[in-house]
Formats: sequence, C-alpha cells, structure tokens
Amino acid sequence: MNFSHLHVHTQFSLLDGAADISSLYKKAVNDNMRALAITDHGNMFGVFKFVAEAGKHNTPENPDKIKPIVGCEFYVVENRHKRQFTKEDKDIRYHQLFLAKNPQGYKNLVKLCSLGYMEGLYGKYPRIDKELILQYHEGLIATTCCLGASVPKAIMKLGEDEAEKEFKWWYDIFGEDYYIELQRHGIPEQDKVNEVLVRWSKKYNVKIIASNDSHYVDQQDSNAHDILLCINTGEKQSTPTMKDFADDDSNSFKGKRFAFFNDQFYFKSTAEMTQLFSDLPEAIDNTNDIVDKITPLKLKQDIMLPNYVIPEGFATQDDYLHHITYLGAKNRYIDITPEVEERLNFELFTIKTMGFAGYFLIVADFIKAGRDIGVLIGPGRGSAAGSAVAFCIGITNIDPIKYNLLFERFLNPDRKSMPDIDTDFDDEGRQKVIDYVVDKYGKNQVAQIVTYGTMAAKMSIKDVARVLDLPLQESNMLAKLVPDRPGIELKRVLKAPMTGEASLEEKEGLNKEDLEDVKKLRAILAGDDMQSRVLKEALILEGSVRGTGIHAAGIIIAPMDLTDLIPVSTSKESTLLITQYDGRVIEDAGVIKMDFLGLKTLTIIRDALKLIKENHGVSINIDEIPLDDIKTLELYQHGDTNGTFQFESAGMQKHLINLKPDKFADLIAMNALYRPGPIEYIPNFIARKHGRETIAYDLPEMEEYLSDTYGITVYQEQVMLLSQKLAGFSKGDADVLRKAMGKKDIYTLNKMKSKFMEGATEKGLPADKLEKIWIDWEKFAQYAFNKSHSTCYALVAFQTAYLKAHYPGEYMSSVLTHNLSNIDKITFFMDECRRMGVPVLGPDVNESAYAFAVNKSGQIRFGMGAVKGVGEAAVISIVEERTANGPYKSVFDFVRRINLRAANKKTFESLANAGGLDSFGIHRATYFHVEGNDNGNFLEKVIRYGSSHQDGENSAQVSLFGEDSAIDMPEPKIPVCEAWSNLEQLKNEKDVVGFFISGHPLDTYKLEMDNFCPHSLADIKKIEENKNKDLTLGGIVTNVHNGVTKTGNPWGKITIEDYNESAEMAFFGEDYVKFKQYMVTGLFLFVKGKIGERFRNSGNFEYKVSNIQLLSELRDKMARSLTVNVSLKELNDEFMNKMNDIITKNSVVENRNCTLQFRVFDTEDNISVVMPSKKIKVNPNNDLLDLLKENGLEYKLN
Repeated sequence: MNFSHLHVHTQFSLLDGAADISSLYKKAVNDNMRALAITDHGNMFGVFKFVAEAGKHNTPENPDKIKPIVGCEFYVVENRHKRQFTKEDKDIRYHQLFLAKNPQGYKNLVKLCSLGYMEGLYGKYPRIDKELILQYHEGLIATTCCLGASVPKAIMKLGEDEAEKEFKWWYDIFGEDYYIELQRHGIPEQDKVNEVLVRWSKKYNVKIIASNDSHYVDQQDSNAHDILLCINTGEKQSTPTMKDFADDDSNSFKGKRFAFFNDQFYFKSTAEMTQLFSDLPEAIDNTNDIVDKITPLKLKQDIMLPNYVIPEGFATQDDYLHHITYLGAKNRYIDITPEVEERLNFELFTIKTMGFAGYFLIVADFIKAGRDIGVLIGPGRGSAAGSAVAFCIGITNIDPIKYNLLFERFLNPDRKSMPDIDTDFDDEGRQKVIDYVVDKYGKNQVAQIVTYGTMAAKMSIKDVARVLDLPLQESNMLAKLVPDRPGIELKRVLKAPMTGEASLEEKEGLNKEDLEDVKKLRAILAGDDMQSRVLKEALILEGSVRGTGIHAAGIIIAPMDLTDLIPVSTSKESTLLITQYDGRVIEDAGVIKMDFLGLKTLTIIRDALKLIKENHGVSINIDEIPLDDIKTLELYQHGDTNGTFQFESAGMQKHLINLKPDKFADLIAMNALYRPGPIEYIPNFIARKHGRETIAYDLPEMEEYLSDTYGITVYQEQVMLLSQKLAGFSKGDADVLRKAMGKKDIYTLNKMKSKFMEGATEKGLPADKLEKIWIDWEKFAQYAFNKSHSTCYALVAFQTAYLKAHYPGEYMSSVLTHNLSNIDKITFFMDECRRMGVPVLGPDVNESAYAFAVNKSGQIRFGMGAVKGVGEAAVISIVEERTANGPYKSVFDFVRRINLRAANKKTFESLANAGGLDSFGIHRATYFHVEGNDNGNFLEKVIRYGSSHQDGENSAQVSLFGEDSAIDMPEPKIPVCEAWSNLEQLKNEKDVVGFFISGHPLDTYKLEMDNFCPHSLADIKKIEENKNKDLTLGGIVTNVHNGVTKTGNPWGKITIEDYNESAEMAFFGEDYVKFKQYMVTGLFLFVKGKIGERFRNSGNFEYKVSNIQLLSELRDKMARSLTVNVSLKELNDEFMNKMNDIITKNSVVENRNCTLQFRVFDTEDNISVVMPSKKIKVNPNNDLLDLLKENGLEYKLN
C-alpha cells in the first residue's frame, strides 16, 4: 500500500522543526513514497528549496519519482487585526493545514501567508482569520489538522454539538477538498477526538487521511528536537515539562516548559504508518487521493522586470536606451571614435538580445534621482564597471575602454544570465534612494530580502551546551576546539578524513595545530559524558534555521503586487516588506534583485566636501579630480594612508613605500594584489617597476595586455583578453574560461585547454610556451581579481587620499565624525591628526558644530553632538544664536542668549566637564563649586540667572514714558576655588565623551611607556600570536573589584587601560596577597607577565602577571643612561653652553644616578661615537627632558 506524508515540518518551522529537507526526501524516496508535503508553521520560507530538491530526484528518465506538495500550517484567530489582549482575553490561535492543489492554490497560499505577516503579525505569530480564508480558499485542500486546530479543540472544550458546527463551516467551504486528518501519537485526548472524527467521516462522507505531524526525521532525533524547543523558549532541558498540545508559548506554563508528548513525531516509514492505522487502512490509502489531485508546481520562472515607462516618441525600451546612451557618449567622450561606437553597439545589441534594456533604464533612473537629491553615489562596483553603456547613462563613472574593463565579464553574450548592478550610496543617502524607488513603484512592489540564520558549528555546540546545562567554561572549550574557518561544518570536523583526498587538511586547509584540536574533539565525541552528549546532539542540530534576518543590501522590485508572486513577511527592523525566499533563489522565483549598499566612505567624502565648501568656498566635483595629482600620489608614496579607503593597513603601507606609485594604474594593481594568494607577487611587481627585475613575457604578443602590470598577470580580464588574442576565443568563451578557472571546474578546463592549444598553435605559437602559459593561468586564476571592481574601489580610495592630501583638516574631521561609535578608531585617528600636525581640540560653544568641524586656523574642533547629555536641540540653539549674533562673550552672555528650553542643567554640566565652556576663562572646577551655605553650585546659579533674565525680557512692558520696565538681574559672583587636577579633569572628560580629549593620564609617564613598556594591552589579547611570550606593559587602573570565592578565599580583579585598549586582570591566592597593594583606582602600573596556560585548564591561555611596579618609580630604577645625540657639525661653544645650563639646573635635584653620555655622529661618513661622562650624573626628570626638547636636542633613555 502506498502512503505519503502530508503534514511535515522542516527546519523552517523555526526552532520547532529539526528535519533537513534533503534528508526528508532521501527517506521518502527510499521508502517509495509518491509524494512529500511541506507544511511549516505560518511561513513558506523553505518552499522554494523544497520544490527544487524534488527536482534532484525527478530525473528525465523518471520524472515522477516523487511529487512535492506545497502547504502551510497556519495560525487562525478570530480577528487578525486585534492586537490587545489580557489574561482573561487571550490571543487564542488555532492551527490549520492547507495544501496547494494547483497554481491557483499556490497563489492563494502565498496570499494567506503574506497577509498573515502584513495584517496579522502579533508577537512571533503571523495570523490569519476566516475572513481571509473565505476570500482566498480556491485551489486549496484543507484538513482537520492536529489537536491544536479549531475542530479538535472544539470537540475537547465545547462539546460535540458546537464542534460539529465548526466542522460544517469548513466542510461547506472546501467540500470534497476537505479531509479528516487522524494522528496517533498515544495522546489520550487524541484518541477521544479521533473517535468523534471517524463518526463524522461516515456521517458526512468526508475522507480520512493518516498523518504523523512529523517534526524530525528519525526517532532518535527526538531528543535533539526537544533541545531545539528549549533553544526556542530559552529553557533548560532539565526544567519540568508541560506536555501539552498547545503552542510553544512558554508563558502559558509557570515553572514548566513546552515539550512534545513523546518521541513519536518523526518521519515514519510507510510500514510503520500502515501498522499504526491497520484498523483504518483507508486512512493510509486516501493520502493517494490527495496526491492524485495535486498539480505539480513550477516555481522557477523567468525574471519579470518592473514596468519602466519610456517617454513619448520611442517605440521600445531598446530605442530609448540607445538614444540616451549616445547622448551620454557625447558628454563622456566628446569625440565618439570608431572604437567607442563599436563597443557601444556591441553592448546595446547584447542587451537587446537578452531583453535587459528595462533593467539598465531602471538602475540609471534611481541613480540619477539619487544624484539629483544630493546623494553621493560611488563610481561603480563589481563587473558592471565593464559596461560602456552603464558609463554613458550615468550608472558608473569609470571609462571601461580606457581601463580595459570587459563587458563580457559583466554580461556573457553567449549565455543568458541576469545582469548584476550593485550600487554604493552614502549611508544616509541609501535610504533616500530606496524611498524614491518605493514611491515610484509602490510599497507592495518593493521588498528587502530575507536571510536565514542557521546554527553553525560553534553556535550549535554553545546552544546545546546551554540547554543541557554544561558549564560555560566547558562549553567555550568545546567551541574553541572547532577550527576557525569560514563555513566549517561540525559534521566534517567530526567525521571527515583528517588527511588525504577531500580531507580536512586539503579542503578546509587545516594546519597541524587545528588537526590536533580536531583529534581532541573526536576523542570527546567517543566518550560517554555530558561533553560527548553535547557534541552528538549538536551534530544533529547543526544547520537548523535558528531565525531570520534581513539582507544588508538586497532590494527587489516587482512589476506587480509582490503577494501575487511570492510570499512576503514583515519585521520590526524594517518598514519594507521582506521576501520569504532568500537571495540565492529569489531571482529564480521571477523577481529582480539589486544591491543598494551603504558605504561609510562615501558619507565621509560627502561631509568633507561640505566642510571644504563652508571653509574655503571651493566646490569640488569628486568624480572629476585629476588622477595624476602629484600631492595625492606622494601621500601614497610615503604610506600616509591612515584614514583613507582600502590602503590603510600597515602591510599595505609598507608595500606602498617600496612601490612608490606614480600612476593610478599602480593603485588598481595593488588593490588587486593585496589579498591572500597574489600578495606573494607584490615584491616581484615592485622590483619590476623599479627595474630591479627583468620584465619578461612568455610571448611578445602578451605585452599589450600585461605591460601595465609589468608582465605579471593580476586581473581576470587579462586572462580573458589574452585567450582571445592568442587562441581566438570568443568573448563568451573567454568568460566561460574565467569562471571555470575561478571555480576549479576541471571538466570545463580540460575542454577549454584543448580549444586554447588548438587555436593558439594554428596561429603559429609554440606549444611549449602555450603549455607554460596555461599552467600559470590555472595556478593564478583562482586568485586573480576582478579588475572592474579593483578599479572602482581604487578610484574611491584615490578620492579619499586626494581630500586628505589637499584638505587634511576637513577630511580628518569627517573621518572622526563617522567613527564616533568606535573608541579605538577615534583614538587612532586623533593620533593620526596629531602626527599630521592637525590638532584636535575639545568642544567649544564658540566654535563647535554638532559634528567635528574645522576652525579658521585649520584645527579640528570636537562636535558638541558627541558629548553625552548634550541633545541635538541644544546644539542647534547654540549654533543658530552664535551664527546670528556672534560669539558668546562670557558664560553669562551665553545663558542670556541661548534657548534654555532646549538646553537643560545636564547640557550645561556635560559641556563644562567636556571643556565646552573653557573659552570663557573660568576653569572647570568653578562651575561645580558650592560656596558656604549656598543653595546649589555656581553652574546652577548661572542657569537660574539666565532663566530669570529671559523671563524678565519676555514679560517686559514699555512704560508710558517709553522706558523698559524689565528688572536687570545682577550676574552671579564667580567663586574662587582650586582647579581640578589633570587626572580628575581627564576623568570627567572621559565620562561625558567616552575617551580623553585634552590629553591622557598616561602622558605624565609617556617617557616610561615609550622606553620601558615595549608591549601594549592589545598584545595580551592576541593569544595565538603571543603564546608563551613575556609581555611588559604599562597602564592606569580604572576599576577595582574585590570578592570572595566559593571556598571563602579572597580574590580581586582590576581593569587597566593604556592609550588604546583596556583589559581585566584577576588575582587569586598568593597573587592576590602579593599584588593587592596595587589594586587602587588611579594608580599607574608597570606590569610584567606571560601568556601561558590557565591553571587546571589545559589548552586555555591567559595573561599571567608575574610582577607589578609603579610607573612613577620606574625611571629611577631602570634609567641607567641618558644619551644626547649631537651632529659633529653642531659640536661647538653654543652647544656646550646650552648643555652646561641644562646640567646646572638639574644639579640641584636629588637622586642623580643616571649616566650622561653623548652620541656624536657624522652624516657624511656615516659614523658615530658614544662618549660617556665620567663625572656627571643626572636625574632624568620631566624638567630636564623638557629642557632638552626646548633646545632641539634629541635623546634616548636606556
């Protein structure tokens, strides 16, 4: 007897289904089932993949092996619009199964599923109601479903009479497409309901079908599924269970968790189901009745482009595209040469043949709209930059003909595939362009794309460990043993060969250390303890869909209401609709995908251009800057690329200094070479550029396309062009070759090699050279980069470098503004500004704007908007008043003039702490000083004064004699008090800004930090890099915690901070006693230690402190000699007099134990000699060192 499962949950029943779709099909096909249904809870996320998976089994020889049936188990409520509930009036949801009988049924299923989200979403439940079912039931098959459905619930809670009315409502709508569904899981309530349903089957002649409401593939997976439920509800598996047939809404059960009744909810075989329903064989057979009714669905379809309306006077979109292309070409090229005309005609012909004119017009339209509203748009991205048509109609700003970029790299004329034009926008402008698209095409025709968050290897271990209550330390240990490789699978880590063919060593690239970790994991798996159990369950759950997200950039635009094409969902994270099919299949479903990317660099450029316009009155068109600008190229030659795009890493800077790029093409090449693989060619590239290595070509014919890169193959486009020139490949064949090399497609490569060898030998080229060329290509092509993309991003990089070179203050000001959320980067870029000689000053109410800005002296002024507690309204009020009526003369003038409704007490306190009021000549402590028995501090008096003044002005009336009757309030007296110490001032600064502005507490000990602390706190976090190494560092204690262990022993930890990082250091036992004296907030410490294994925790490493001293004592203890550098030419009486004065001033200081010595050097002969003083000792205090600096003398402390 044949049986098919018609009620099946997959992994897309989020955290409620543990069944992998391919595993379900494999089991169903092996059991000769005729069909398989997908009926996930409330969504159709897995439907497209489900139908496609059936195609893998339905071969041309056996096209009907298994029929995929698309369905959904909906949540049905009384009123989908109702969203307010109480304990007495709860949101009662009923389950309801629908199967799509035919394409119309699929359309209605899509409608219901979409509207469940769009109109009925409450909490995590997309809900529909009977109103929608009446409207969209055509082509659907319905069943009585499970115990959570309306008919069974009515039987249990309302009695048979009421339940029968409910049954008849469904039967009257669906008629012969309504089935009684029986499930047998050994649940007592199920048996009672089934008995009633069987009677009604006979009474109404409604057919019975058997189902098993499967949620996992095999019976042994039941525990993994139970763990999945716990992940969903946030419970531990040890929590007592409420084995109910309700939803997984754990709030229903106090102190208990939701769980399935038993382990019977698996994908049972036909034999098991037949045995289970041996008394009702028709229930098994009737599943075939439904299978026979189902018309197979074809979900894959051609792309349907949105309707782009062309202007009158043009017959087709192709005509209009041709027209605007040549209009644009006249602007771009001025003189349209035969070469340009040939290229444009070839591209236009290809676009027309493939039917993509509308695509180009749509993209050009929203890019133009974006530029018109002031959005900064990138010059291009990816292979689209290879299109001259895109260049002419304004989609890109890169001339592909000039840079040898290939159209066929973008659109292969021999193989139809969708064009893919991704566009970069400035961060804020991106949303403006999306809004334009929504307005133009309609809210229901534009959507973002869903992403499925799956449980990856480490995540599955951690999730399972939490549910099974494995200690966190052990959980982290297991996760750390999984090698850090993108996309690594736990199944392969625990099951695949370690070495040899298709091994972890070969495929994942695991090294010796990684393989040792894998051995440890496998040993744990083979055990019988809790850690082993965690790994076994994690293996089953790996890949489960944990939740959904939204693609960061993908947008789809449809020609009609999306719910007529594909299922959509909604999210709190977006105001747009979200597809239920992900980006990998969305275009196969018939809708076009475009990537709208927000690029922070473009926002930085945009705001820098605004500042340049404000400060210098210069309007720069960033797309028209000269790409041979000397100042910009010199910036690259010096490696001064911090804060610029793409070229700012230390490794890249080193290569740039050696390369000395003198043309834009060098930067395109470096952008392509600086990545794993081709990075090894950079030394050759540099040596060939500077003539230290011979530029050689395997064949003279190759020079045309390799000369720009000094004979080294850098780009995929070079391989494509050379295959055409050497072997006569067509443009399409050249692109096929590129793809095959990139994917290591051996079958295609072998075919292409024969074609290459034949074509090239026919041209008389030597076979041995051709063989070498092919081998080189195979080796390099897997790394070769897309020149189109490299050119685009090299251009954006050049634009940032141009601005940094010509307008350093404005550019770095913008960089700082757009990195405010990252303290490490802010600190780094502030240091870069100081290195460039561009001071970064604290906030000032007389100069600051909301963001970072540049003052008239070229200094960067901190933005008031970055100060905590200073709201945007207050900043707007301060800036507007200052702009209208000039700078504020005093703090009293300030409070008289600004809008005090916009600026409250917190605003003033934050500004004072941050230094925003320093320009009034009153030190910061003054504002917080309370004098005698005064009611409030000085700042509060100032605010009251300003408020009274403004109230008086507002209520003032002119007397009959024309005099102002307002009372002139006296200004509060400025109290005299002691200023804050430097440390206290910096601490208060950091409290309101997040970091130090006017200095750093460690500046007092900068000499000690520079000379005696070779490492930083960042180094102790690089565990792998610094294992078993001694690390010596310094910092300030910013936080202290003391506690008692479970065994009653004292312990403590400190937070220590240096210029760029902070870290915690914990002390136990003897270490706590030894170092307790240093656990004081505000102490400056010199710390020695080593990264070694944790105590009783093999394999886990930490920084272990061995010695601590005070930084203040370090100079006396460690400074043995002070060496002053002096040029032989400067060794004269003037120098001797200077030194004599300096030493005399130091002679009155105690503890002069440091030897003074001179290093005299001769730059002409490149020699030097060190001359120590036999008699004179010095104390290398700050006064002495400052005197040396003031006199222009360089020194070194040893």
